[in-house]
Amino acid sequence: MEADDDRLQHEEEGDEAEKANRVGENAAEEGASIAENENENENGNVKVRKNGGEEADLELFSCLLQPMLSDSDPNYIGVRRLLLHRKAESGVLRRKDWRCNGRGYVGYRNFINRPRNWESLLIQSHASTPSQSGRWVSSPAPLSLLFEVESWNSSRDLPGSNQARASFSSTASDGDRFIRPSRKVEPAYSFVGMHCIFDQCKVSVTVVKFGHMSSDLLAYGAADGSLTVCTVSNPPEVIKQLTGHSKEITDFDFTSNNQYIASSSLDKTVRVWDISKGICIRVIYGMSSQWCIRFHPVNNNFLSVGNANKEINVYNFSTGRPIHKIVLGDEVTAMDYDHSGQLIFCGDGQGCIYTVSMDSRTGSLSRSHRNRNGSKRKSPITVVQYRTFSLLARGPVLLSCTQDGSLSFFSVASEVKGYLTLRCSLKLTPRVHRIHASVCPLLSLEKGEYIVAGSEDSNVYFYDLTRPRHTCVNKLQGHSSPVIGIAWNYGENFLASSDSDGTVIVWKRAKTTS
Repeated sequence: MEADDDRLQHEEEGDEAEKANRVGENAAEEGASIAENENENENGNVKVRKNGGEEADLELFSCLLQPMLSDSDPNYIGVRRLLLHRKAESGVLRRKDWRCNGRGYVGYRNFINRPRNWESLLIQSHASTPSQSGRWVSSPAPLSLLFEVESWNSSRDLPGSNQARASFSSTASDGDRFIRPSRKVEPAYSFVGMHCIFDQCKVSVTVVKFGHMSSDLLAYGAADGSLTVCTVSNPPEVIKQLTGHSKEITDFDFTSNNQYIASSSLDKTVRVWDISKGICIRVIYGMSSQWCIRFHPVNNNFLSVGNANKEINVYNFSTGRPIHKIVLGDEVTAMDYDHSGQLIFCGDGQGCIYTVSMDSRTGSLSRSHRNRNGSKRKSPITVVQYRTFSLLARGPVLLSCTQDGSLSFFSVASEVKGYLTLRCSLKLTPRVHRIHASVCPLLSLEKGEYIVAGSEDSNVYFYDLTRPRHTCVNKLQGHSSPVIGIAWNYGENFLASSDSDGTVIVWKRAKTTS
């Protein structure tokens, strides 16, 4: 009797195992039949063709990822294989639906995280023609607004490019505030990609600027002392190549009519250039490195220069003779005028900002205020930029950027000449290069307080200083080395960025409709 009971018990266990095996086989068969109508070869097996040409069987793929072991549960194995099969097929169908082939992982990631109403976000863009000097990048497909420019890679998208410019991910300090891809892309800081690229320079491009109230005149200075003037209009091309400095160009400025350029350099000279003729018409020799230079906004006959000898010198533009000078606490590394030309805001090598009053008729200077750097580590200021109005401050504001990665946003008191009050600040990754930043005037009039800055990780970042979290709202990828120079054009539809490899990229902002 005991033997018969054992035999019946074994038979019952065998029946249960056989049922479980059938359940697993049925589940696997269900997973294998899901894509039968989509991908079927001559033998009736579900297969997908890879880029290299060989075919991959999705059923085999799921079986390899979840093998059948002797002590495993057949029901569990069948369910796992079914889920793996569905996931593999879903990925295949998504890649088939994705119409931006060759954009890379970042573009595909943005595609699979696209919002449900992504079709209503698309903006048609007009195609452009190839250029002669600066290489032209034709406007991408309508999906460009969805993918942003994270998926752009210049070596892949530009014909004839022989240099690999890979896109790198951001650092913890610069990128941890970046907006999540699943969020809706706001048009205020959306770009449709690269407009054109200038890569004739073989050394670091240290400063880049658009002409005064100009949308297409662009110039950039390099570490070898060369100054290049070009146009980004249709087609983009180099206009003049200005050579004369023997060392790195630290700064330059256009006159109000964009007829002349004044440049400063580490070779201790200031040069004035006639753009149309492409010649140097005047050289002003100094005793130390010249760090920054600005024309007076009202009287272009005044040229102010800050140097490493702690001085601000005012020169007569017509004669080149010095008019007045003032000595500050440390070398003057950055400067900018207010809109009236009565105040000069200067940054020094210790991170302090000085407000200097100037007589617009005589050119005489007098020091008004000094804003001390509260940090223990003193870092030179690389950018000082004045703006006439801000929604955040309800008045004029000043942006400063230091080499240790500190962005500071000040309100400028109108009743007390040039008195600065810190409104907000942002701490980024310390920089090795003298990386620049810029305000976004037109974008900031809509909402927020936007700042664009270069970075050591080869990306261009956009920050909204009014956001308590996720301050970084966008980034542009395309450079292969640290991004140093940043400049907006007058219409703020083009953004120029330069890197330490000598590449200048002009980005095109997406048109927005109110």
